[in-house]
Amino acid sequence: MMRRRLRQLIDDEAVKAAIGEAERNTTGEIRVSVSTFFWGDVRKTAEKAFVRIGMTATARRSGVLFFLVPSRRKFVVLGDEGIHERVGQRFWDDVTAAVSGRFQKGDFTGGLVLGIAEAGRVLALHFPREDVNPNELSDDVDFGE
Repeated sequence: MMRRRLRQLIDDEAVKAAIGEAERNTTGEIRVSVSTFFWGDVRKTAEKAFVRIGMTATARRSGVLFFLVPSRRKFVVLGDEGIHERVGQRFWDDVTAAVSGRFQKGDFTGGLVLGIAEAGRVLALHFPREDVNPNELSDDVDFGE
């Protein structure tokens, strides 16, 4: 699936706005990466993207990545070690289930907005906003370019 087609499937401005809203009450960081078709393990590729786009560089290791491969109907939600040790695998499974329902209907933007809001809610519980709250990572959707 070409990048232009990926951009048609996902309203990147709506996703960017959802990230901004979710990050307003937390020092955590949320990113979305969308990939063209590839063969191979989606989770391993998501883990590589996690490093490539700087998710491990946050001060509190509180980054969350939504990694999508629409052409394969697969996605992964990854959290860095700081947030993962606080919420455990059950949280990621719950977010994945919620997002999956929207994705199955072809509503990629709605699924992302839902998942981002939930990740932001939980990040705010464990990594609340501070007086100085820099945006450590871009809110732009990464299309692997």
